[in-house]
Amino acid sequence: MQRKQNSITSSALSMLALLFLLVATAPGAAREDPSNGLTNIFAPESTPAKSILDLSLFVLVITGIIFSVVFTLLVYSIVKFRGRAVDAGREPAQVYGSTQIELAWTIIPILIVVVLFLATARTIHAVQDAPQPATALEVTAIGHQFWWEFRYPRLGIVTANELHIPVSDAAHPTPTFLQLFSADTDHSFWIPQLAGKTDLIPNHPNRMWMDPHRTGIFLGQCAQYCGTQHAKMLLRVSVDGPEDFNAWVRSQQQPAVEDEKVIAGRRVFETTACINCHRIGGTVANGQFGPDLTHLMSRETIASGAAENTAGNLRLWIKKPEALKPGSLMPAMQLSDADLDSLVGYMESLQ
Repeated sequence: MQRKQNSITSSALSMLALLFLLVATAPGAAREDPSNGLTNIFAPESTPAKSILDLSLFVLVITGIIFSVVFTLLVYSIVKFRGRAVDAGREPAQVYGSTQIELAWTIIPILIVVVLFLATARTIHAVQDAPQPATALEVTAIGHQFWWEFRYPRLGIVTANELHIPVSDAAHPTPTFLQLFSADTDHSFWIPQLAGKTDLIPNHPNRMWMDPHRTGIFLGQCAQYCGTQHAKMLLRVSVDGPEDFNAWVRSQQQPAVEDEKVIAGRRVFETTACINCHRIGGTVANGQFGPDLTHLMSRETIASGAAENTAGNLRLWIKKPEALKPGSLMPAMQLSDADLDSLVGYMESLQ
């Protein structure tokens, strides 16, 4: 009996230590530099993410107080009323209910739940029902197995996997409002430092917004299991200054580069199954199942962030997609080495 009580006390102490460690490390995590390639829920850089963090910390404080009170009463009861040798075989004193105590442990939890409900509802309303200003950038995000398609309706731009949006400062507020769609199964759009998770559900449009307060690269992830390569359905959000964003827009609005030096590679592209899935502006390729490749080399990654966008990785991706992304829906093209080299050369010209 004594060993069992000691085990309970030890487990309770371990839980308290874990809670203390979580709270103690959160401020330190918030100081971590996001530029190191890691994402951090404790370092919000957008109004929706900040609102979610504030609510989370509020809930953590409330539940931490509840845990501390319950833990203290538990330890007190274990120590105060532990079994003693002199009490062996004796029935403990019987204590009957107290109306005041029963009212307290009924009313207080109801008040706590009401407070948490109101705080949560207020945050949800502020995030989901925020009005869209005239200066907002509109983007349509479409989830595919296993990559992201981004369309800018007002700008006439279509790209994939790497979302470019402008910074939104107090002097020039430029939030980005996204319409979310799914082309196949359930997905979830999540960039922890910019906004909360929002699901993409077939035949059910959804929306979200973000207003990044600084420039930089922010990493995200599909947060809903959507198939074999769910874990490598990554997101990169590039928050650009006004001049950089305008320069990116101008470059993306240009037609595909036509270089006579890579005409053989273009011919390979246009005479294989590539055109059934991909689109390149100014060519006969008008596929809708795969990413738009018009400005492929303006992206830092391929395969939805699974690999850097280099000639070697591009060659391997075309020759054997399973080597970079097992379970992906892109077929191996079965090209000869000469045709493969020509095709990669053509792909590299698509700036």
